[in-house]
Amino acid sequence: MINKHEGSCLCGAVQFEIEGEFGHFFLCHCSRCRKTSGSAHGANLFSKTAKLKFVSGKDKVKDFLVEGTRFMTTFCTECGGKVPKDHNGKILQVPAGSLNSDIDLVPTSHIYYASRANWDHDLENVPKFDEGMYR
Repeated sequence: MINKHEGSCLCGAVQFEIEGEFGHFFLCHCSRCRKTSGSAHGANLFSKTAKLKFVSGKDKVKDFLVEGTRFMTTFCTECGGKVPKDHNGKILQVPAGSLNSDIDLVPTSHIYYASRANWDHDLENVPKFDEGMYR
């Protein structure tokens, strides 16, 4: 049985399907992933064999390459939501939060952990709520 996943950007203009297995699930703490996620880390799935198919909105997908680096982020031009990137058939990178379907994989490692935000520690002790605090 081949795993099939569905996902989209925040506004739903870009919708996609992925067929295949993910090999890695990294939480990246580098400053660029923190900038693109607006959070403590980026959460990306990687596969050397899975296939990406855009169901809609492929014309709204844009890549941004940080000049002088290999760092690229791919997003919807309508809402800015991150979407998958097929790196020339060599590796598929999928922002975990862009998936609408559940996955059977938990993060396999933290990477660039030495670059983490100064407030990114002991978070298991922070109170947890099932809903937001401000309405």
